[in-house]
Amino acid sequence: MDLSKESIMNRVIYLIFSLALICLASEMYAGNPDRQGEAGAPELLMNPWARSAGLHTMTTSMISGVEAMRLNPAGLARIRKTEIVLGNALYLRGTDINMNAVGIATKVGKSGAFGLSLMALDIGDIQVTTTAQPEGNGSTFSPRIFNLGLSYANVFENKVSVGATFRAVSQSISNASASAIALDAGVQYVTGEQDNFKFGISLRNIGSRMQFKGEGLDFDAQVNEGAGTYGILTSQRADDFELQSVLNIGASYDVLFGKKTRLTLVGNYTSNAFSQDQIGGGVEFAFNELVMVRGGYKLDFGQTANGGLEEPLYTGPAAGVTLNVPVNKKEDAPRIGIDYAYRTTKIYDGTHNISVRINL
Repeated sequence: MDLSKESIMNRVIYLIFSLALICLASEMYAGNPDRQGEAGAPELLMNPWARSAGLHTMTTSMISGVEAMRLNPAGLARIRKTEIVLGNALYLRGTDINMNAVGIATKVGKSGAFGLSLMALDIGDIQVTTTAQPEGNGSTFSPRIFNLGLSYANVFENKVSVGATFRAVSQSISNASASAIALDAGVQYVTGEQDNFKFGISLRNIGSRMQFKGEGLDFDAQVNEGAGTYGILTSQRADDFELQSVLNIGASYDVLFGKKTRLTLVGNYTSNAFSQDQIGGGVEFAFNELVMVRGGYKLDFGQTANGGLEEPLYTGPAAGVTLNVPVNKKEDAPRIGIDYAYRTTKIYDGTHNISVRINL
């Protein structure tokens, strides 16, 4: 059944206000720096995809395909047929931490799309230390941190798209682990004579609390009973913690020069439940969607000018470039793209992202 413009607009307004009400109910203390450090699973805020990282992950309104599953699942449906993306990021160069990700998105029917994504952190080997051997006992362990997302999105009349991601979160070492289930939801709205104005809103990482359990929380204790001393195995219970819930609101506008050249202006506001809110903007230049160059700047509310400890990890500029090459000369030919991004950081030598994408 066809939808009128008025019906589409009513749906947009309803969805936006629904998300806003959910946000108010779940993030009563959003933007409160006093809560910083109280939440867990910080990998949920990390971005392994280079194209959106080049704009400091501020593309809530215009993100599409596989990358949308990380920021705004409503953009998942805005693909041609099938998209496959592989991503790797050198997180805080100098820490030897890597982000690895793979995702696939495919159309379902005329307006829907399913997506599956997996992200894992490679922290490397860590020495096992004890109170008796603080320098290490010769053995190592490697933390396993990953999350798996299943997404669905649908587009109404090519104007409104809505989407959701269900994500399983897992953190573990050899003798302790924690897990949770999280939900992301988002809306995108496209309007203008050439569909050049876009608006988006997403609510991310709303889910169950995490709590570590396992043998790693057990320890030997001595109990004095009469004239004797007995050893017993005691289990301690770790406190549970919330996920890194966040609300993103963004807008973008395409300035078109003919049919092949595009200049996109981007703005974004982020409300963090466990740290300062963020605001920023950027620009992306594209020629024939073959070569794209982008850059952005983001800062936190309350950011200090003297660069003290209050300054956020990611502050200042980010930049990226894309080469998106068709495999033949047909207008609808599949494309193979390579994306690169760099984000400055307060400590270490920044974060480098690189992605390879196949659009069928």
